[in-house]
Amino acid sequence: MTADGVICELPPSGPLPDGSELVRVLSYNIRSQRDDRAALVRVVRACAPDLVCVQESPRYWRPEGQAAWLARSTGTVILSGGGRTAAGPLLLGGLKVTVERRADRLLPKHRGLHARGFATAVVRIGRAVPFALTSCHLSVDPGERLGQFRLLPEQSLGLPHSVIGGDFNAHPEDRDWGELAARYQDGWATAPWGGEYTSRPGDPFQRLDAVFASPTVEVLACGVPALPAEDLLAATDHLPVLAVLRVPAAA
Repeated sequence: MTADGVICELPPSGPLPDGSELVRVLSYNIRSQRDDRAALVRVVRACAPDLVCVQESPRYWRPEGQAAWLARSTGTVILSGGGRTAAGPLLLGGLKVTVERRADRLLPKHRGLHARGFATAVVRIGRAVPFALTSCHLSVDPGERLGQFRLLPEQSLGLPHSVIGGDFNAHPEDRDWGELAARYQDGWATAPWGGEYTSRPGDPFQRLDAVFASPTVEVLACGVPALPAEDLLAATDHLPVLAVLRVPAAA
């Protein structure tokens, strides 16, 4: 890490000579910002992400205002989500990110279960191709969750390049996770880096959170960054997943 706490073990994001871009994507369930918000901000800033897929941003109480606070505090801007349509998921990004289209989606739900949605935007960085970026937080009900997994590929919006970050409330050995992994690259399985398990350190043996990328996007590294345990424990009840991706150049 550098003197200001930024993770430096991974290649820095930015343009490559061929016009492609190295992009850092962070996926993080922040439990409605109910925990230590200063620790949360330190974790996000240490990851130095270009794009952040947030879950539980929060879902209902003043969602727009809390999303705005998080963006200001982490030096990012809101790309999409953060309102009632996405029902919790939020997309943040740096100033170099251009949003070409937004496509948030509120999902059908079973009676008695939480509302769920997708935050989606088509983004472009530098000379790289535009790609669809989605943040999701899927159901704890297995039947409802399977249907939500099967809707995720539609959030590519017809583009060949897409990235999905989320809390999937499933495990890699589950049927629904496997169906998505048959179409998208599971970041950790493709290029493992850092830690694997994303439940908090007191309950470490679950990988519930992930970053997936279409086969057209190269995954260089993906996993839980080694950050100070006191911040990770104080910030929320999940651990962050950080991926470094190479997005190809536009033709």
